[in-house]
Amino acid sequence: MTRPGMTDPSLHALVDRHADRMVALRRVLHRHPEPSWEEHASTARVAGVLAEAGLKPTTVPGRPGLVAEVGEGEPVIAFRADLDALPIDEQADLPYASEVPGMMHACGHDAHTAIAAGIAAVLAGSPPRAGTVRFVFQPAEEAMPGGAHEMVRRGTLDGVREILAFHVDPGIPAGTIGLRAGPITGASDRLRIEVVGPGGHTSRPHRTVDVVGALGRIAAELPGLLQRSIDPRTPVTVVFGRVAAGSTDNVIPSRGELGGTVRLFDIDLWRSLPPIVERLVGEIAAPLGATAKVVYDQGHPPVVNDARVIEAVAAAAAPLLDPGAIVGTEQSLGAEDFSWYLEHVPGALVRLGAGVPGLEVDLHSAEFVLDEAAISVGMLVGAASLRALLERPAG
Repeated sequence: MTRPGMTDPSLHALVDRHADRMVALRRVLHRHPEPSWEEHASTARVAGVLAEAGLKPTTVPGRPGLVAEVGEGEPVIAFRADLDALPIDEQADLPYASEVPGMMHACGHDAHTAIAAGIAAVLAGSPPRAGTVRFVFQPAEEAMPGGAHEMVRRGTLDGVREILAFHVDPGIPAGTIGLRAGPITGASDRLRIEVVGPGGHTSRPHRTVDVVGALGRIAAELPGLLQRSIDPRTPVTVVFGRVAAGSTDNVIPSRGELGGTVRLFDIDLWRSLPPIVERLVGEIAAPLGATAKVVYDQGHPPVVNDARVIEAVAAAAAPLLDPGAIVGTEQSLGAEDFSWYLEHVPGALVRLGAGVPGLEVDLHSAEFVLDEAAISVGMLVGAASLRALLERPAG
């Protein structure tokens, strides 16, 4: 990575001092991935690295996840990293590939954790002049409900003014960061619809309720009816991934089920959506004589980035990166439980370029790889951004 301007040589030197160790930490975590809520070894490894940097991480006996602080007093700015892996068989040919069958870090959480530990080590070597940075290493980002709820319940946001997090992005190269104010990731809710009727013979559909037909009508009509029931400037995506009904060709079943997801960016609509969906499903099913039961599980709200936090990150990163390395980024309908922190305090999720030149892979792919140069870039931008947020006046 080039260093135009060398605006803070000491910060660059501190990043260089710790970068190799954090790459090594990332590789150890990658080799030994752990599922949501079971990240005990990962927690212990991170705690050891932080202790070597002179910090005193706080853990909860028997529970994964930890917190560590640098500095003292107010304001308190938090930085979130996530620990868990995904139930995927790794296909990438790496010398540090997963040694756990059916489990891999396919979303970059190992890199997020290494970056957060690296920033903590950097700031421990050059503490902020005033204020505290609180590092939150969270379990179970991939679960629903996710580990963010647990960390908030533990009090990790007590006294926090703002919070920051990174997410690697294989779609942009290392050395680049993607910024966006406002909604950046979508809400992701789970929808299950059960349709019930008396059942019967396929030769006499007029004497019963066509449960399969009702399921088809709901799957086909609900997305359009929902979009027409809300402000057209707030799109909602309803996609069904599962349908189950019946066991033989000549029997109309007495029940069937649809399963899918509802995704959107508008947080106010997200809060009010479940009864709208339930009403529309009932209106589709009723003329067919079917009874429909809706189970609507609200997942994570959208991540809505605070504009002032994004401005602070951009200003802090600009002198450290090559010209043109700060780019806008697209919205994603994928969910991120970082949103639950933003229900309490303002903050931002920053996309961190990690794409490997000449290779196109996506998050959650069995062939996912990332450019490890992103780790030192993340440490540099993260440390500078956290300093800037500490030094910025409140309000």
